[in-house]
Amino acid sequence: MQLRYPNRISSTTKIKGKKTPSKTHPKFIVAAAQAAPILMDLDGTIDKTIALMKQAADQGAKLVTFPETWIPGYPWWIWITNPAMGMQHVQRYFNNSMEVDSPEFKRLAKAANNLNIWLSFGFSERDGGSLYISQALIDDEGQVVLSRRKLKPTHVERTVFGDGDGSDLKVCETAIGNVGMLNCWEHLQPLSKYAMYSQHEHIHIAAWPSFSLYRGAAHALGAEVNNNASQIYAVEGGCFVLAPCGVVDQAMQDILCTEDAQRQMLQLGGGAARIYGPDGRQLGNIIPELEEGIVIAEIDLGLISLAKSITDPVGHYARPDATQLILNRERRVPVSSKLAKPVAASVISESAEAIENEVV
Repeated sequence: MQLRYPNRISSTTKIKGKKTPSKTHPKFIVAAAQAAPILMDLDGTIDKTIALMKQAADQGAKLVTFPETWIPGYPWWIWITNPAMGMQHVQRYFNNSMEVDSPEFKRLAKAANNLNIWLSFGFSERDGGSLYISQALIDDEGQVVLSRRKLKPTHVERTVFGDGDGSDLKVCETAIGNVGMLNCWEHLQPLSKYAMYSQHEHIHIAAWPSFSLYRGAAHALGAEVNNNASQIYAVEGGCFVLAPCGVVDQAMQDILCTEDAQRQMLQLGGGAARIYGPDGRQLGNIIPELEEGIVIAEIDLGLISLAKSITDPVGHYARPDATQLILNRERRVPVSSKLAKPVAASVISESAEAIENEVV
């Protein structure tokens, strides 16, 4: 399977052969998953993903979205123990992470095609010997529209994952609208958000891992402030925000927590999937935090024009004369190869003659 566009390319793109959403029929159903992955079980989590995709498709959803590092689950041990103790999980987590264009990746693409549904999911991306917090967007024909990486893993996530770069701040112009994606606390980075707003998102996918960590001790890790981040993104960007969210289940806690103190830090539940409109309104159903399911809502892209008429942060409400953002979209690579230029035979002959004359 080939990426419809090269991985992490730098500019807003259109999907060839597709039309942008009809101006007269911009309404359709979208879904945000709230569920627990089968931790560090690549095939098992893919099976569960496809089952949830079918559930969303059966309810008429045109797009279904999944949490941050949904595959093969979020590495919660980095928050509840020290790096030395966490090393016991490293090899298993690496082995169950997923490469782009792998057979497992193609399974998900095929399911999207079979179910005629667009799919966005977070995954631990394996690339060589490194891991990245990544997101993929696949269309209803099973074609990969975008694969992107979190620019900067948050705090202790840096012990597991590498960085993305400016090419990962990308919005794609597709048949269902302009779609962009960010992970978790990328929504607390004002400049990254502004880079996304500048590409005129219609649908933004804000993927979160779960809100069950350090309850009452560190409010910034809880559901309230992070859901507020998704909500304010919708208002600032004048777009619809789908915020899928993971759940910590008993099986996950049993694998990771060997002490009561760890169970107090990583508690069960934490699910808080939401969908927001461009005016900040919460849309669709609410699922209790300990339960799994799909948040379903109908969105109307026509409402974006109403929101943007009041405030467009990169249009009529901007002041580029006072403040501007510089976005470096160049993909960062550790090695750049250059081929030696062929030397003309005449040049070689002249050089040899010059050396001979010098010797004489």
